[in-house]
Amino acid sequence: MSLLKSLKFFKRISPVESLKLCGVNLEVHRGLYSASSLGLDSFIEQQDRLRGQLLNIQDKFKAKMIENTTEESKNIIFSEDLKNMIHIATDADIEIVIKMMKKFNNQNKELRFGNFVFGAVVMRMFYILNKPQEAIECFKSSDLEGFFDQLISYQLLCDLLYENQLYKEILECFKIIQDRQIGGMKYPKNIVVLVMAACYKMNTPESLEFAIKLWQDLMDIGHRPARRAVTFFAKLLLNNDKPELALEVLGVVQNQNYTTIRNLKILTFTKLNRLDDTIPILKSILKQEQIQTFNKDVLDTLQEQLQKQNNTELLTEFNHLMKIFQEQKHISDVTLDEQLSSEIASTQLQQQNRNHNRFQSNRPFRPRENFQRRERATLREME
Repeated sequence: MSLLKSLKFFKRISPVESLKLCGVNLEVHRGLYSASSLGLDSFIEQQDRLRGQLLNIQDKFKAKMIENTTEESKNIIFSEDLKNMIHIATDADIEIVIKMMKKFNNQNKELRFGNFVFGAVVMRMFYILNKPQEAIECFKSSDLEGFFDQLISYQLLCDLLYENQLYKEILECFKIIQDRQIGGMKYPKNIVVLVMAACYKMNTPESLEFAIKLWQDLMDIGHRPARRAVTFFAKLLLNNDKPELALEVLGVVQNQNYTTIRNLKILTFTKLNRLDDTIPILKSILKQEQIQTFNKDVLDTLQEQLQKQNNTELLTEFNHLMKIFQEQKHISDVTLDEQLSSEIASTQLQQQNRNHNRFQSNRPFRPRENFQRRERATLREME
């Protein structure tokens, strides 16, 4: 199956599984953002095309690139050569690609050769080849200053780390991202989502402290976090027996009828032993035209608490609602944790933004201190 044809499966399977169908060397973990939202699908299209074009000269081309990156070589690295090398690279070619990147970035400090912005393209290569450590090293390298200073490059890096369960490294990279403040943005929404996801997955006293401090900073500057960031943080608080704080956090979401918000509020009121407050939330979905659901594990937790309290009136009403929910398919077997960690897909608006960014990629690359372009989050989940 060709890489291009296999893209048809992207909407039906996870990004990692779809990339494996394309013959990509990926461990079976799950990133948080979809392949489409990260631009991996378009990268694979380009990869497929270039590998076909260079099929008969690939070995000679790679040998020439190795020669051009020796210390003795005076040859420059052209944009087109670097672009081609990134797309045809295998595991064995990572070192030569990094050498080309560093030489390319260094030569451009004096004179610009080509006008293509490479940061996100390189991060997609690292993502597809599953090279998180190399991605971190390049991100931190002084030889590549300014090279990865685009918000989508940060998002790709953090999602790659998330996929490989390198949660502590996400927090470390976030501190660097904050210091760089691309476009004046110290708290990019998509990155904050990944940071809160990392804290949630770690579920340690240190990650809880980090998340609480981050949340306080966001509130201090009037930042409205993405809903997914809110839900990750709220569940982390619940996991650490802080339902009072979780209830306050959930209150910042304008639309309280999102399924994750409803389920988290049920769980929060249950932990607070405010069982009376759970019934109106349960009843609220019966007024909706579309079928709304509650997670079975959340309902089971509430039922267990109602039975412990031996509140006959509430338990009777709860059982009546459960009968209706079962008949009308309002109960989901997906756990709350699974739902919180579900893939964030791209929207039509984000696709339009990505097309705009491709046009922007034809503008000259500038070192970080002069970088002015600002990218905004466009996922429906971020609204």
